[in-house]
Amino acid sequence: MKNGKLLVAVLIADLMWSVLAMGVAFVLRYGTRWSNLDKDSAWHLLPFLAASCLLWGLFSLLLPLDGFRGSGWRLSAVVSQLLLAVGGLMLILLSGGYLLRSYVSRLALFHFGLLLFAGFLLLRLVIYLLLRAQFKNGAVRQVVILGGGRLAQELGRKIQRHPEMLCRVVGFLAPDDGSADSRPSVPLAHSTGALGIVDLLLAQQRVDEVILVLQECASPDLLNLVALFRKRGIEVSLVPQFCDLYLSRPHLSDLGGIPILRLARPGFESPVLVGKRAFDLVVGGLLFLVSFPVLLPLAIVLRAFTGKAFRWETRCGWQGKPFAMLRLNVDRTADNKSRFEAFLNDSSLIELPQLWNVLRGEMSLVGPRPESRDRVRHYSEWQQQRLTVKPGMTGLAQVQGLREQHSSEEKTRFDLQYLLDCSLWTDLSLLLQTVGTLLMRSIRRRDSLASIGSAQAPSETAESQIRSQILENAHRP
Repeated sequence: MKNGKLLVAVLIADLMWSVLAMGVAFVLRYGTRWSNLDKDSAWHLLPFLAASCLLWGLFSLLLPLDGFRGSGWRLSAVVSQLLLAVGGLMLILLSGGYLLRSYVSRLALFHFGLLLFAGFLLLRLVIYLLLRAQFKNGAVRQVVILGGGRLAQELGRKIQRHPEMLCRVVGFLAPDDGSADSRPSVPLAHSTGALGIVDLLLAQQRVDEVILVLQECASPDLLNLVALFRKRGIEVSLVPQFCDLYLSRPHLSDLGGIPILRLARPGFESPVLVGKRAFDLVVGGLLFLVSFPVLLPLAIVLRAFTGKAFRWETRCGWQGKPFAMLRLNVDRTADNKSRFEAFLNDSSLIELPQLWNVLRGEMSLVGPRPESRDRVRHYSEWQQQRLTVKPGMTGLAQVQGLREQHSSEEKTRFDLQYLLDCSLWTDLSLLLQTVGTLLMRSIRRRDSLASIGSAQAPSETAESQIRSQILENAHRP
């Protein structure tokens, strides 16, 4: 399904559900038997329904509310974005009703908001499950990537994260020797004819599309190969190698049949930077005040047991400039951490003092996580693009489950994706997703501890029985 068609389908379904949700909300508020006063109240709700449909249509066009745009399908992202959008919609409706002095049942609007969120979320889950069912039934386009290297592997991963494309990568042609991809691949050797490769693809994989990810696409052999692909009904697409620049959104223009990609200047515009800094000061200040009652007792306990409450660690920030990052005094790499220290580390509470770095302007609430000078010193040119913005307390890589022990290469893929879609909306969504990620991590840690405890219980019981038998035998004559 094309993205445009999917967006329209989701929007139409959302609007239909909005009408139904308003009717259900009215029934929940007034029941099924309506008096004349209740009918008047229903008429008062109609302008709110019309306004909500118009606003939701505008939100859907401006924001990735369908659940598939951007970095692809992730349930946590869908929940956070719908929560923000529905919350903003209800705030506008309530504010408009108050300013216009229009009487409407606040309880009916409350029911309406809850029904909107639940219905929108359920709708997207149903669409996702239908797409997955199509995958299982084989109703997808078979895609082969012609090329190798990091860009080809990244393209394969992105296709996997976008089920709405209904494409399955069935293999790579001419991948790098060090590729760790587990999908089938065919080496593009000089001894293999182009027609033989096409026949192999058609016979084994029933390929619908070939995507070219090559440094050199103008060689005679490759041109002949592309012509044969087209002759056999296989669509051909091309990924420019300059996509490695990442921080530039390309704009395609046609000059007499010659495609020209214009790469925008990388980096944030001044209004975005000003808005991001204002967001950090306002939200960061509020979070600092809220977290202070939590940080104070934790700092006191750490001071009593370790002799120091906080520690400063040198990290590289904007343009690679070093700064002192504040943390609770917990050695994350130590193997002999106490349960209390392990809890602080696993729950990321040790990172809360970095709100001070945010207020000082050394960090942002959302952005690439800062890394040590030793790591930054070994950055490739591609990875150094992480340093074009201030580092953050959390980011897209963190909500994907990546932490400091993961490679910079893995985190850079998500950090640069964030830089392409950076906005206050994205920052709010990632903050909500971070809360969800931390909650899920705590639940998994509790479950793992419970499973370990249950596994150890029988062995402890057996050990105690053996110990008692030894003691008994020791006292026998």
